[in-house]
Amino acid sequence: MKRTNQFLTLLSAIIIIAACTGKTQKIPPPVAEKIPFEIESHGDVRVDNYYWMRLSDDQKSAEVPDEETKRVLDYLNAENAYKEAMMEHTVSLREKIFAELTGRIKKDDSTVPYLENGYYYFVKYTEGKEYPVYYRRSAFEGSPDELLLDVNKLAEGQAYCSVSGVNVSPDNKTLAYGIDLVSRRMYTIMFMDIATGKILDEKIENTTGQTEWSGDSRNVFYIVRDPQTLRSFRVMRYRLGSDGSSEIVYTEEDEIFAVSLSKTMSKKYILINSSQTLSTETRIIDANKPEGPIRVLEPRKPNHEYRADHLNGYFYLHTNSGGATNFKLMKTPENKTGIENWTDVLPHRPDVLLEDVTLFDNYLVTNERMNGLNNLRILGLSDGSDHYIKFDEDAYTAGISVNPEPSTNTLRFSYSSLTTPNSVIDYNMQNRKKTIMKEDEILGGFDKAKYRSERIWAKATDGTMVPISLVYREGFAKDGKSPLLLYAYGSYGSSTDASFRSSIISLLDRGFVYAIAHVRGGSDLGRQWYEDGKLLKKINTFTDFNDCAQFLIDNKYTNPQLMFANGGSAGGLLMGAIVNMKPELYKGVVAAVPFVDVVTTMLDPTIPLTTFEWDEWGDPRKKEYYDYMLSYSPYDQVEAKEYPNLLVTTGFWDSQVQYWEPAKWVAKLREMKTDDNLLIMDCNMDTGHGGASGRFERLRSTALQYAFLLDMAGIRD
Repeated sequence: MKRTNQFLTLLSAIIIIAACTGKTQKIPPPVAEKIPFEIESHGDVRVDNYYWMRLSDDQKSAEVPDEETKRVLDYLNAENAYKEAMMEHTVSLREKIFAELTGRIKKDDSTVPYLENGYYYFVKYTEGKEYPVYYRRSAFEGSPDELLLDVNKLAEGQAYCSVSGVNVSPDNKTLAYGIDLVSRRMYTIMFMDIATGKILDEKIENTTGQTEWSGDSRNVFYIVRDPQTLRSFRVMRYRLGSDGSSEIVYTEEDEIFAVSLSKTMSKKYILINSSQTLSTETRIIDANKPEGPIRVLEPRKPNHEYRADHLNGYFYLHTNSGGATNFKLMKTPENKTGIENWTDVLPHRPDVLLEDVTLFDNYLVTNERMNGLNNLRILGLSDGSDHYIKFDEDAYTAGISVNPEPSTNTLRFSYSSLTTPNSVIDYNMQNRKKTIMKEDEILGGFDKAKYRSERIWAKATDGTMVPISLVYREGFAKDGKSPLLLYAYGSYGSSTDASFRSSIISLLDRGFVYAIAHVRGGSDLGRQWYEDGKLLKKINTFTDFNDCAQFLIDNKYTNPQLMFANGGSAGGLLMGAIVNMKPELYKGVVAAVPFVDVVTTMLDPTIPLTTFEWDEWGDPRKKEYYDYMLSYSPYDQVEAKEYPNLLVTTGFWDSQVQYWEPAKWVAKLREMKTDDNLLIMDCNMDTGHGGASGRFERLRSTALQYAFLLDMAGIRD
């Protein structure tokens, strides 16, 4: 939905003039209308002058917009036009950066095939195409490649196309997949006869896109989303070739829980996983008895999280039971699943976070985080052997990859660092030899020997030592004269590892330092690192970031006139908080799809994700949490003072952070800030939280962000 008014026509004329003169003209920014809206909680009344920007899904989807919708669209389009006017002088730089970003990506490429159920599966990308093509090949030697699904064809004529949950039935005859053409993460499940390539006249709407097949390949389990909150709340079973009706298998009635599906390594069981921040519960379905009974593995209880898998007669449980803060591994016979039958396989260790476990017939493989770094551990089940895979770099990331066949002695894992492109490696767990199956080829003359990385530690305000990972081009001098981009996320226990990012080469080659602040709120240094950056300790995330920025300035990595910050989603909340707290530290900030209207959103259970996240941010219906959240909520804490240069991005169809949060924030900043620094918003009217769906087109946003940073740093080429 797009609309133009007189103000946009004026801006367009100014852009044309600027293009002719080669200069950016000083023009007034959009001024959002102020319509006071009172929100009362705990006797406290907040006045939100920009609440009117919120549209319902029905309003957004309507063919003919009503007056409220027109007003919102006019404002968003005015912001986009203003952004283009103010960034017009960077158009050639943006195009140059976009060409660099896409030029490093191999156009004709494919993933490393993995073996499952008699077939090798892989994905190909071809030059001139934005989307993947799915293939398989029979394990019989000399078998030809077999086309499964060409997403490029599905995307023809679409502004957005996302395919998820590509899943072949156990008899290898039918393909299920989910497709979203709106960017709201509401997928329609489709089915295809693989032999003929024909799409069946059967589809299931309003789902997560995920499916699990029964053992007979006739029944498929899937999850329905609530159309308003998008909560994954109901598991259904559909019988292929039936009259189109589905049977309810399980409904999650608790609004703070969501459900997901998985199949065990043994392929014997389908698991229904109910989860929220602090508690989980798993239900078991015999994959060979899809209409049979469902049993609870272990009933939910507060503060107990567990994740189950099954192989060779046992369920293995990745759990925090018994006070195992960093988790441990237990097992129990498949017919005695109650917690009273669980026995330790790998005990809890206070200094090691057990992140992931993969089962094999003869081995257990764990991903363990120690001192902020991933470590892969191999345990032999028959001989009692135990060893870690050795890695040579000081800062890196390694993770267990796709390993669907339990009988193998080969572990597939991924590895990269800030200077080493992503590699897919096969590791023989018996003779301990590595085989690099593929290292991503970075085009454009990339030479990793020309870059250096570091891992340093900054002292936070409360004395906590916070790790920082950095990368820069050789020749960098710590004299405080280099621009630096500091990134962090810091929420949901999600760790930000020192992995390779080909896009940042465009910054490094222009003299930037790129740094990652491993702030509290992630699990970088264990589960307690997460606990110390959530709920009533959330402010630690923000002060950690500012302390890292100050440390980098004090130690001459950069200076405040060349210090930049970037974060997205919950990391965008971080960006909003740091500029309210310490705006003088930063020359410019990029806040991508920022979650900035924390209190209002968390008070509204009709907004997607709200109920599911009360244990992450707090439930502001309780005064203690209301007061604390209000103390840092970026939208509520905007003040009449100077702010850094700001680029804010959002997507009109965002289901994770609704577009109106960043839009309202920008409007309030325009009203309140006392400086002349640049404040622009880029609202993509066709996409949601993840941006554009094409593998190249999504880099347009990155090119804009980099042009903004380089322009602020005084780098024009």
